[in-house]
Amino acid sequence: MKEGLAPFAYQGETHHTYYKVFGELEGRTRPPIVVLHGGPGLTHDYTLPHADLAEQSFPVVFYDQLGSGRSTHLREKPLSFWAIDLFLDELENLLQHLGIHDEFHIVGQSWGGMMASEYVLRRHPKGLRRLVIEGSPADMVSWNGSSKALLEKFPQWVKDTLAKGPSDRVPYWNAMLEFYKIHGCRVQPFPEDFIRTLEFKYGENGDRTVDGSHILKGWTIVDCLHDVDVPTLVVNGAYDIADDEIVKPYVENIPNSKWVKFDSSSHTPFWEEREKYMQIVGEFLAE
Repeated sequence: MKEGLAPFAYQGETHHTYYKVFGELEGRTRPPIVVLHGGPGLTHDYTLPHADLAEQSFPVVFYDQLGSGRSTHLREKPLSFWAIDLFLDELENLLQHLGIHDEFHIVGQSWGGMMASEYVLRRHPKGLRRLVIEGSPADMVSWNGSSKALLEKFPQWVKDTLAKGPSDRVPYWNAMLEFYKIHGCRVQPFPEDFIRTLEFKYGENGDRTVDGSHILKGWTIVDCLHDVDVPTLVVNGAYDIADDEIVKPYVENIPNSKWVKFDSSSHTPFWEEREKYMQIVGEFLAE
């Protein structure tokens, strides 16, 4: 494993994107996989099981998006600074920095899959070979409705605490984990990397500057998905926040897409059905 910081020049300032690579980029025999984490505002840590794919000769690249984890934090920036194109520029900068822009795959989880879809439609990257969209909504109205419906089954204290938001940190943390036990990650106790990701955003010194509530307000990509022109695998779990209706627009509108549902998983099948997930994703990327 190698790690580093990629300088990222944006609007007259230079920031830094933290990245981590498993496998060798030099002399590679297969396109590297770039993993886009969720949020916005989470970190790569909880997606680290994808490093298993390096055993199939795929170099695997993880990174923390700007404002998150080990990358540059910008708490003073106005809400208008945090936009989808910012994160697409950062991704393109990292691809260039690592010298992999001419041939690569993307695995996007949750917000990462939304971002990857926007990347294809807004930038038409010539080097992108295959795309995996895992647990991602195609529009925020459906996502919010699904989350609300799932939450209705929980005790009143969980509903009330989450409705108040994270300003009262400890009760919010406890309520959030109750929800995630069922719909976020059903591996118990939670993996350390999963908890570490949450701590970066919701812990005692967490940074919640990057918040999807303003970046993705009213967001939808449904009407554009027919223009996604790369082979795409859509993934979700039986207990996923992204239920079948949530991922269906990707399946029905992306030409020749494939869909795999993991029956014993929620939002993180790469933890919950790890071996099966790696086999299926690896085979798809190797086609």
